[in-house]
Amino acid sequence: MIFLNFTEKTMAVKIEKSWQADLNLEFEKPYFGALMDFVREEYTNHICYPPESEIFAAFDSCPFDKVKVVIIGQDPYHNAGQANGLCFSVNDGIPMPPSLVNIFKEIEKDLDLPFPKTGNLERWGKQGVLLLNATLTVREHQAGSHQKKGWETFTDAVIRHISDKKENVVFLLWGGFAKKKGARIDRCKHHVLESGHPSPLSANRKFWFGNKHFSKTNNFLKSKGENEIEW
Repeated sequence: MIFLNFTEKTMAVKIEKSWQADLNLEFEKPYFGALMDFVREEYTNHICYPPESEIFAAFDSCPFDKVKVVIIGQDPYHNAGQANGLCFSVNDGIPMPPSLVNIFKEIEKDLDLPFPKTGNLERWGKQGVLLLNATLTVREHQAGSHQKKGWETFTDAVIRHISDKKENVVFLLWGGFAKKKGARIDRCKHHVLESGHPSPLSANRKFWFGNKHFSKTNNFLKSKGENEIEW
């Protein structure tokens, strides 16, 4: 369970218990305190996404001991009602953004599955897919507005924590930004799949479609005796 209260001078950050031991150390570092001061000010003076209670939703939906797959996004959607704390995911009833449409098109072709009715990816999180944005907050209508404020340092620590403490995790790195984050992954211990980003620009240039990352992920998990993801 996550609790943030930006109306108080001191802020409690409670993250799902299986993440606490290592990530609580990050919360105590000076950069994280400065980051929270920045985020508190932004949420107080501007419309920001996702809602405060969902900033750490990726961790709440996918406990550390359940992580089998990690998908790395850049920052949350910045239009009203879209962001729910999970990368590429939107709330039920919200039109799917183009990148998410292309993700589902690739799943449809790769696994011969019907196109889903909702873009809410919480169902993936519950199966062990950590949907991690590199930057966990954003100001409305201003993509990238909360970058280089400390979130990247925190999510680098999350990736290193997973890489160091687990084995045979599948990391899906889509686009140049995610590939750079991949420098924190021990590729001798984990399975890394890379491709272009599912955004229309990359996908239409044939850097996304046909990567078969979803069947490849399931084949790898199956080879390790893990349950496949119901994409």
